[in-house]
Amino acid sequence: MRAVADALDAAAEDLVPIAMAESHYPEARCRGELGRTTFQIRLFADVLEQGEYLEAMVDPADPAWGTPRPDLRRVLVPLGPVVVFGASNFPFAFSTIGGDSASALAAGCPVVVKAHPGHPELARRTTEVVVAALNDAGAPEGVFALVFGFEAGKSAVTHPHTRAVGFTGSIPGGRALYDLAVSRPDPIPFYGELGSLNPVFVTRAAMTARGTEVLKGYAGSATMGSGQFCTKPGVVFVPEGAKLDALVGDLEGRAAAPLLNDRVEDGYSHGLDELSRHPATEVLVQGRRTDEGWTPSLLRTDLDSLLEHSEALLTECFGPATLVVTYPDERRLLEVGGVLQGQLTVTVHGEEDDPIAPALLALGASVAGRVIWNGWPTGVAVSHAMTHGGPYPATTAPAHTSVGTTAIRRFLRPVTYQSVPDTLLPAELRDGNPLGVPRRVNGGSPSV
Repeated sequence: MRAVADALDAAAEDLVPIAMAESHYPEARCRGELGRTTFQIRLFADVLEQGEYLEAMVDPADPAWGTPRPDLRRVLVPLGPVVVFGASNFPFAFSTIGGDSASALAAGCPVVVKAHPGHPELARRTTEVVVAALNDAGAPEGVFALVFGFEAGKSAVTHPHTRAVGFTGSIPGGRALYDLAVSRPDPIPFYGELGSLNPVFVTRAAMTARGTEVLKGYAGSATMGSGQFCTKPGVVFVPEGAKLDALVGDLEGRAAAPLLNDRVEDGYSHGLDELSRHPATEVLVQGRRTDEGWTPSLLRTDLDSLLEHSEALLTECFGPATLVVTYPDERRLLEVGGVLQGQLTVTVHGEEDDPIAPALLALGASVAGRVIWNGWPTGVAVSHAMTHGGPYPATTAPAHTSVGTTAIRRFLRPVTYQSVPDTLLPAELRDGNPLGVPRRVNGGSPSV
């Protein structure tokens, strides 16, 4: 893992220009994303050295244990070959050797990446760097591979050796592949990240205390990366009568920025048109297409209209468009929980003594994998405690995360060895613990 990270860093002068050309991102963004990618690969290397990810458990034989218990020893083992479909909006961090590939490799699984059509040359060159580094480090031949094309991707999902799939992309594309994975004669896990609106709730007290600051922060988060982040806040709830001048002015003053590719631009144009033409919305800032890209758009509706037309108004518009929803009574914000689908994040801007704050945080926890207080969802820290996931359609596997060290858990399965002689056990489970793996013995706390 560390050899791969070092090789990617060393190839930055080759990889970054390709990423810039294929994604239309600026150099600083591409370099930063490559740095994030190699950081998470090295973080997984640390996880492997520590060994706690194996969840090793030893229960010695005990004839007095409820019903008599034989010697039982449990450890996590790799699932097997994993197919990864990367994202268009993160050509490094969520693509060829991004989080899904890195966590699967760390679990000990061979990886087959289906190259994203939005950055094919970057996928090819990144794979060459990764394969060379793995070979130099002594990894088995074929542990990392790349395929191109729609049909190749489908074949990889249905191949009898494939044991799991990782996916980041749209709801229609992800759902089609999910259905393919679970309809196999031997269904396999499909870990898909599909879409999220990432709603933001602003209480009346927060709006009174720091409304301008909150609205400007919202504008910055919603337009980061031209609004092409999976954690982009796409809808914000503010009290009726709140002055929106700071938000309108900020968005009107922002320059046009390019979108990732023609397919993304077509989808965004269609989605924005549908939202703008809806009878329940009012356009506050009309975005436009220019030679440089798109300028931001801002629309407004009220809470009753949102609840009545939730299916249309709570559809993700992937790009620099966002919706403001005004509410009459903040207690009615809890009604939104009835129409919100699964989300990656929910954000609450409030004051600690807000009576509604606990209920809004509980609402967030019921529909999202990450609940944010007085902050913004864009920017997903690669850390041990991070959850990047949520109920469908945010993901297809809400029990897991695709970011952070516990992402490795998706590509492991438990095996228990019963009454196996010590010399025949995996090294992680032998009495002498020769690898020094943290283990839970007889239900005690993990220790070496």
